[in-house]
Amino acid sequence: MDNGASSYCRFLDGDRNSFTELVTDYWDGLTLYLTGFTDSITEAEEAAEEVFLKLYADKPTFSGNSTFKTWLFAIGRNTVLNMLRKRRKHHETSLDGFYEVSDRQDIEQNHILDENKKLLYDAMDGLSSDYRQVLYLVYFENFGVAETAEIMHKNQRQIYNLLYRAKAALKKILEKEGFEYEEL
Repeated sequence: MDNGASSYCRFLDGDRNSFTELVTDYWDGLTLYLTGFTDSITEAEEAAEEVFLKLYADKPTFSGNSTFKTWLFAIGRNTVLNMLRKRRKHHETSLDGFYEVSDRQDIEQNHILDENKKLLYDAMDGLSSDYRQVLYLVYFENFGVAETAEIMHKNQRQIYNLLYRAKAALKKILEKEGFEYEEL
């Protein structure tokens, strides 16, 4: 059992402090991942809150068929997609846009410590949503292809293809900016 799974099991057994551990361990990574869907740190934080609220209130069963982190990110993906569908129906105008830039920078700085990774993350803004997701999950959150496929609801072959195309597209963007990154 990984750390998240053991914390979640302790929470289900009544240990409220272990839920705080879950939020502390997974908040930044989950929020940055969800930003790839929303293009808004405020909406991504709202979706992350919704994910943790579901865990706290609904207490869904973690089967252990994947890692806890994979399971959590899949819940996050489903949650943010549902939120976006609802918003399209009831078009809302957010007043929080004023704060989005500084909030996103704070989370990015805390979660992405390496300057090269920060440059890569910024360059990924020019990519399609699927490309951003696959690169973020594989290179920033260190998910394997199988886990990434599970989170994105795709098969492994599709993930390999997405990863190949996403790296090629990112490489073009970086070359335009005069930046070379060895891992691509």
